[in-house]
Amino acid sequence: MNDIPTRYDPRKTEDKWYKLWEDENLFAAKPNSDKKPFCVVIPPPNVTGILHMGHALNNTIQDILIRYHRMLGDESLWMPGTDHAGIATQNVVEKAIAKEGLKRQDLGREKFIQRVWLWREQYGSTIIHQLKKLGASCDWQRLRFTMDEEYSKSVIDVFVKLYEKGLIYRGSYIINWCPRCQTALSDEEAPHHELQSNLYYLRYPLKDNPQEFIIVATTRPETMLGDTAVAVNPKDRRYKHLVGKILILPLVKREIRIIADPMVDMEFGTGAVKVTPAHDPNDYALGKKHGLEFVNVMHPDGKMNEFAGDYQDMDRFEAREVILEDLLEQKLLEKITPHTLSAGHCYRCHTIIEPYLSKQWFVKMKPLAKPAIEAVKKGKIKFHPDRWTKVYLNWMKNIQDWCISRQIWWGHRLPVYYCKNCQQSAISKQQSAKNELTAESRKLKAEEGVIVSKIKPAKCPYCGSNEIYQDEDVLDTWFSSWLWPFATFYWPFQQSAKNELTAESNKLKAELEYFYPTSVLVTAPEIIFFWVARMIMSGFEFMGKLPFKDVYIHGTVRDIEGKKMSKSLGNIIDPLEIINKYGTDALRFSLISITAEGQDVFLSKERFEQGRNFANKIWNASRFILMNLESPQDKADLCVFFKKENLSLVNRWILSRFYSTLKAINKDLDNFKFNEAANLLYGFFWHEFCDWYLELIKPEIKTKQNQLVMYKILEKFLRVAHPFMPFISEEIWHLIRNEQASSIMLQPWPHIQEEIIDKKAEIETELLFKIISEIRNLRIAIEVKPEQRVNVSLYPHTKAIASLLEQNSALLINLAKIEKLELLKKNLRPDATITSVAEDIDIYLHFSGLLDIAAEQQKIKDKISLLEKSLNGKNSRLSNKEFMKNAPEDIIVKEKESRDKLIAEIKRLEKMQNELC
Repeated sequence: MNDIPTRYDPRKTEDKWYKLWEDENLFAAKPNSDKKPFCVVIPPPNVTGILHMGHALNNTIQDILIRYHRMLGDESLWMPGTDHAGIATQNVVEKAIAKEGLKRQDLGREKFIQRVWLWREQYGSTIIHQLKKLGASCDWQRLRFTMDEEYSKSVIDVFVKLYEKGLIYRGSYIINWCPRCQTALSDEEAPHHELQSNLYYLRYPLKDNPQEFIIVATTRPETMLGDTAVAVNPKDRRYKHLVGKILILPLVKREIRIIADPMVDMEFGTGAVKVTPAHDPNDYALGKKHGLEFVNVMHPDGKMNEFAGDYQDMDRFEAREVILEDLLEQKLLEKITPHTLSAGHCYRCHTIIEPYLSKQWFVKMKPLAKPAIEAVKKGKIKFHPDRWTKVYLNWMKNIQDWCISRQIWWGHRLPVYYCKNCQQSAISKQQSAKNELTAESRKLKAEEGVIVSKIKPAKCPYCGSNEIYQDEDVLDTWFSSWLWPFATFYWPFQQSAKNELTAESNKLKAELEYFYPTSVLVTAPEIIFFWVARMIMSGFEFMGKLPFKDVYIHGTVRDIEGKKMSKSLGNIIDPLEIINKYGTDALRFSLISITAEGQDVFLSKERFEQGRNFANKIWNASRFILMNLESPQDKADLCVFFKKENLSLVNRWILSRFYSTLKAINKDLDNFKFNEAANLLYGFFWHEFCDWYLELIKPEIKTKQNQLVMYKILEKFLRVAHPFMPFISEEIWHLIRNEQASSIMLQPWPHIQEEIIDKKAEIETELLFKIISEIRNLRIAIEVKPEQRVNVSLYPHTKAIASLLEQNSALLINLAKIEKLELLKKNLRPDATITSVAEDIDIYLHFSGLLDIAAEQQKIKDKISLLEKSLNGKNSRLSNKEFMKNAPEDIIVKEKESRDKLIAEIKRLEKMQNELC
């Protein structure tokens, strides 16, 4: 086969093979009673997403698992889909229409939603096309979207079920509010970041003695306009005499009282704190406990409202500055000190969130958490690495109710309806004796008239009125994706008029029962709480079973300096750029080989050269083998051949090494140690098969056993490499079989041939390699030219080793470039030799006539002098007390290792210097 291209070009192969896989429907999976199911659900990328290195890592891991289990014979399903990503997608479309000079309010809800769907049709499949470029072998016929009609029915069904069970409720609480996105956020969607800010000390005068003040410390002076009390600790002697007194709230002149509560930290600030029940979660609790008034001083967009008096319509941070100026002018600002605080930020737009009193919908989480905690405690669900188990359990044990309503338009609208008639009746009951609405009534959206239903009711079930309208809010995006492992199978199933499952539903139900629980979830650490924990809870609640058995948490992809990749830092590496330059297999293999279990990945563009070089090595070795094959070898049975033929040591060694390596790779893949499996594969093929085996058999490459063994090793290696490098393995597979051969994806995973594993052959062959390596090192040490042959004497310490050397002398002579090989009977060093040792063998390389001894000794002397200078520097550094005290431990360890290497090298050169005398 001399027509094989000299270079591998991934651009000519990848699209070709992916099209074939899709055309032949090779990714499809369906229930098969003869096979064990293996199912992975993709973490659905946002419909706004484009492929980044985090996606590349996550999906490469999933694809390795799917391709591996498919070849093991499991019915392997990788369920694909995308997430509607409520806030993110709405933001993208709002930016798009802003270019037309429009706001969503200009379009109205219905037309804006139409624009979002149009955007999704135009751009929403981008991430899917990019996943295909990555080689993802998802069952694309099953592609789901969290806003699909059938999926949406699942979401609504779950809301109704939880509401009817008393696990969904509506209430006014302090929630995380994003003034930019103008929506509520869950705690997980408002991560805290440290900020360098200030602590402001404000004077609040007493009503009965305006010259006397109580000083409070706050980080948010703009919220003082909503204060309804000042609190002190009842044990704080400084303020005992003031408890119950009335203060005049500066700027707004409202009377507020001083209360005592053990919640107050006497060490913070002055020990006296302002209480703003509508703008702080702790103050909210104090307000409820002490019956305080709740005064909200902000609009949803972060501007001050009518209760802010003179500061109305100012942005919250603008108001802060003006308020501080006014307090200073009125001599009510005591001082300002620097202060580090932790503030929540919107996970989408990074705006500082506002703790905000708002009526929202919540899920009671503690009842749902119990079975999800037990499942992990009992090991029914396992996290890999195990350290994430503790993180998960700590969060679950302290779980808070989940705010699920969002004040945006794109998403699943709450299946909640209100009756205007019932609401008006409820409000009327709250009116005062003067027939005026109380403050509470003005804020009230009456609980009467709330109807939770899968479809809009024709009339109110309470009063019969047809004046019914739907809640404006939509559900949190995660409320749909927490159902992903079973809602993707069209749960709950459509029923006929007789409440019986339709034929199609029966088929779908059978699929769910076959593939659920799924097998493995592969995801990133930042969504353990957003998604993983909630999926476990929903699985138990709605399916009565865990959703998956194993959770593999991979690390974060960072740049080479350890910084997280981001547009703002300009350190993003585009996976598509790497694919265009090096090929998909190079990207996949490079990523996996450097990704230790659960550890962060440190990337530079140069790292991908490893995968490129490996792909080239596979191509070149395969080309060499194919060009040297006398006849096709695919029909021969290796086991039969192995038993019949008297194989050479080298062939027994390479076969044993392959199956020993395969055994280790299987174990690593089964235990989610992907990088270890990849590096075993790399080491075997590059170093053992190419560097040693192919070099060893070159002189006799045409013999029957060498022909068969090298072919079988290549063929089996390609099958093992396929999950990691699907494209090049497919290309070469068709070269070594024929163009009409079925895909490598359909081939069985090689099974372990225990009878071929020969540890004795491995030990003996590797001893020969050590001898060859030591002779090569001696040649390099005295700078023998590569083509020049040398005389070598060996002294084996045992008869068994002597026999091994005699039987394989030709191998040693060939690879070590030996002119004359002598096996010594006595351990007497021959004259004019330099020496080395390989286990129980003394090695003597004869240098007479090969070099100028005086010149060589001078070279060695100069080398020793340079090394001693370096050693003195290392010793000086390691004896420096300041260095040893302040340097990081890993730096000290590296310095000591470097010192020890210098010492060993100096000793080696001194030994050689003596031998040259």
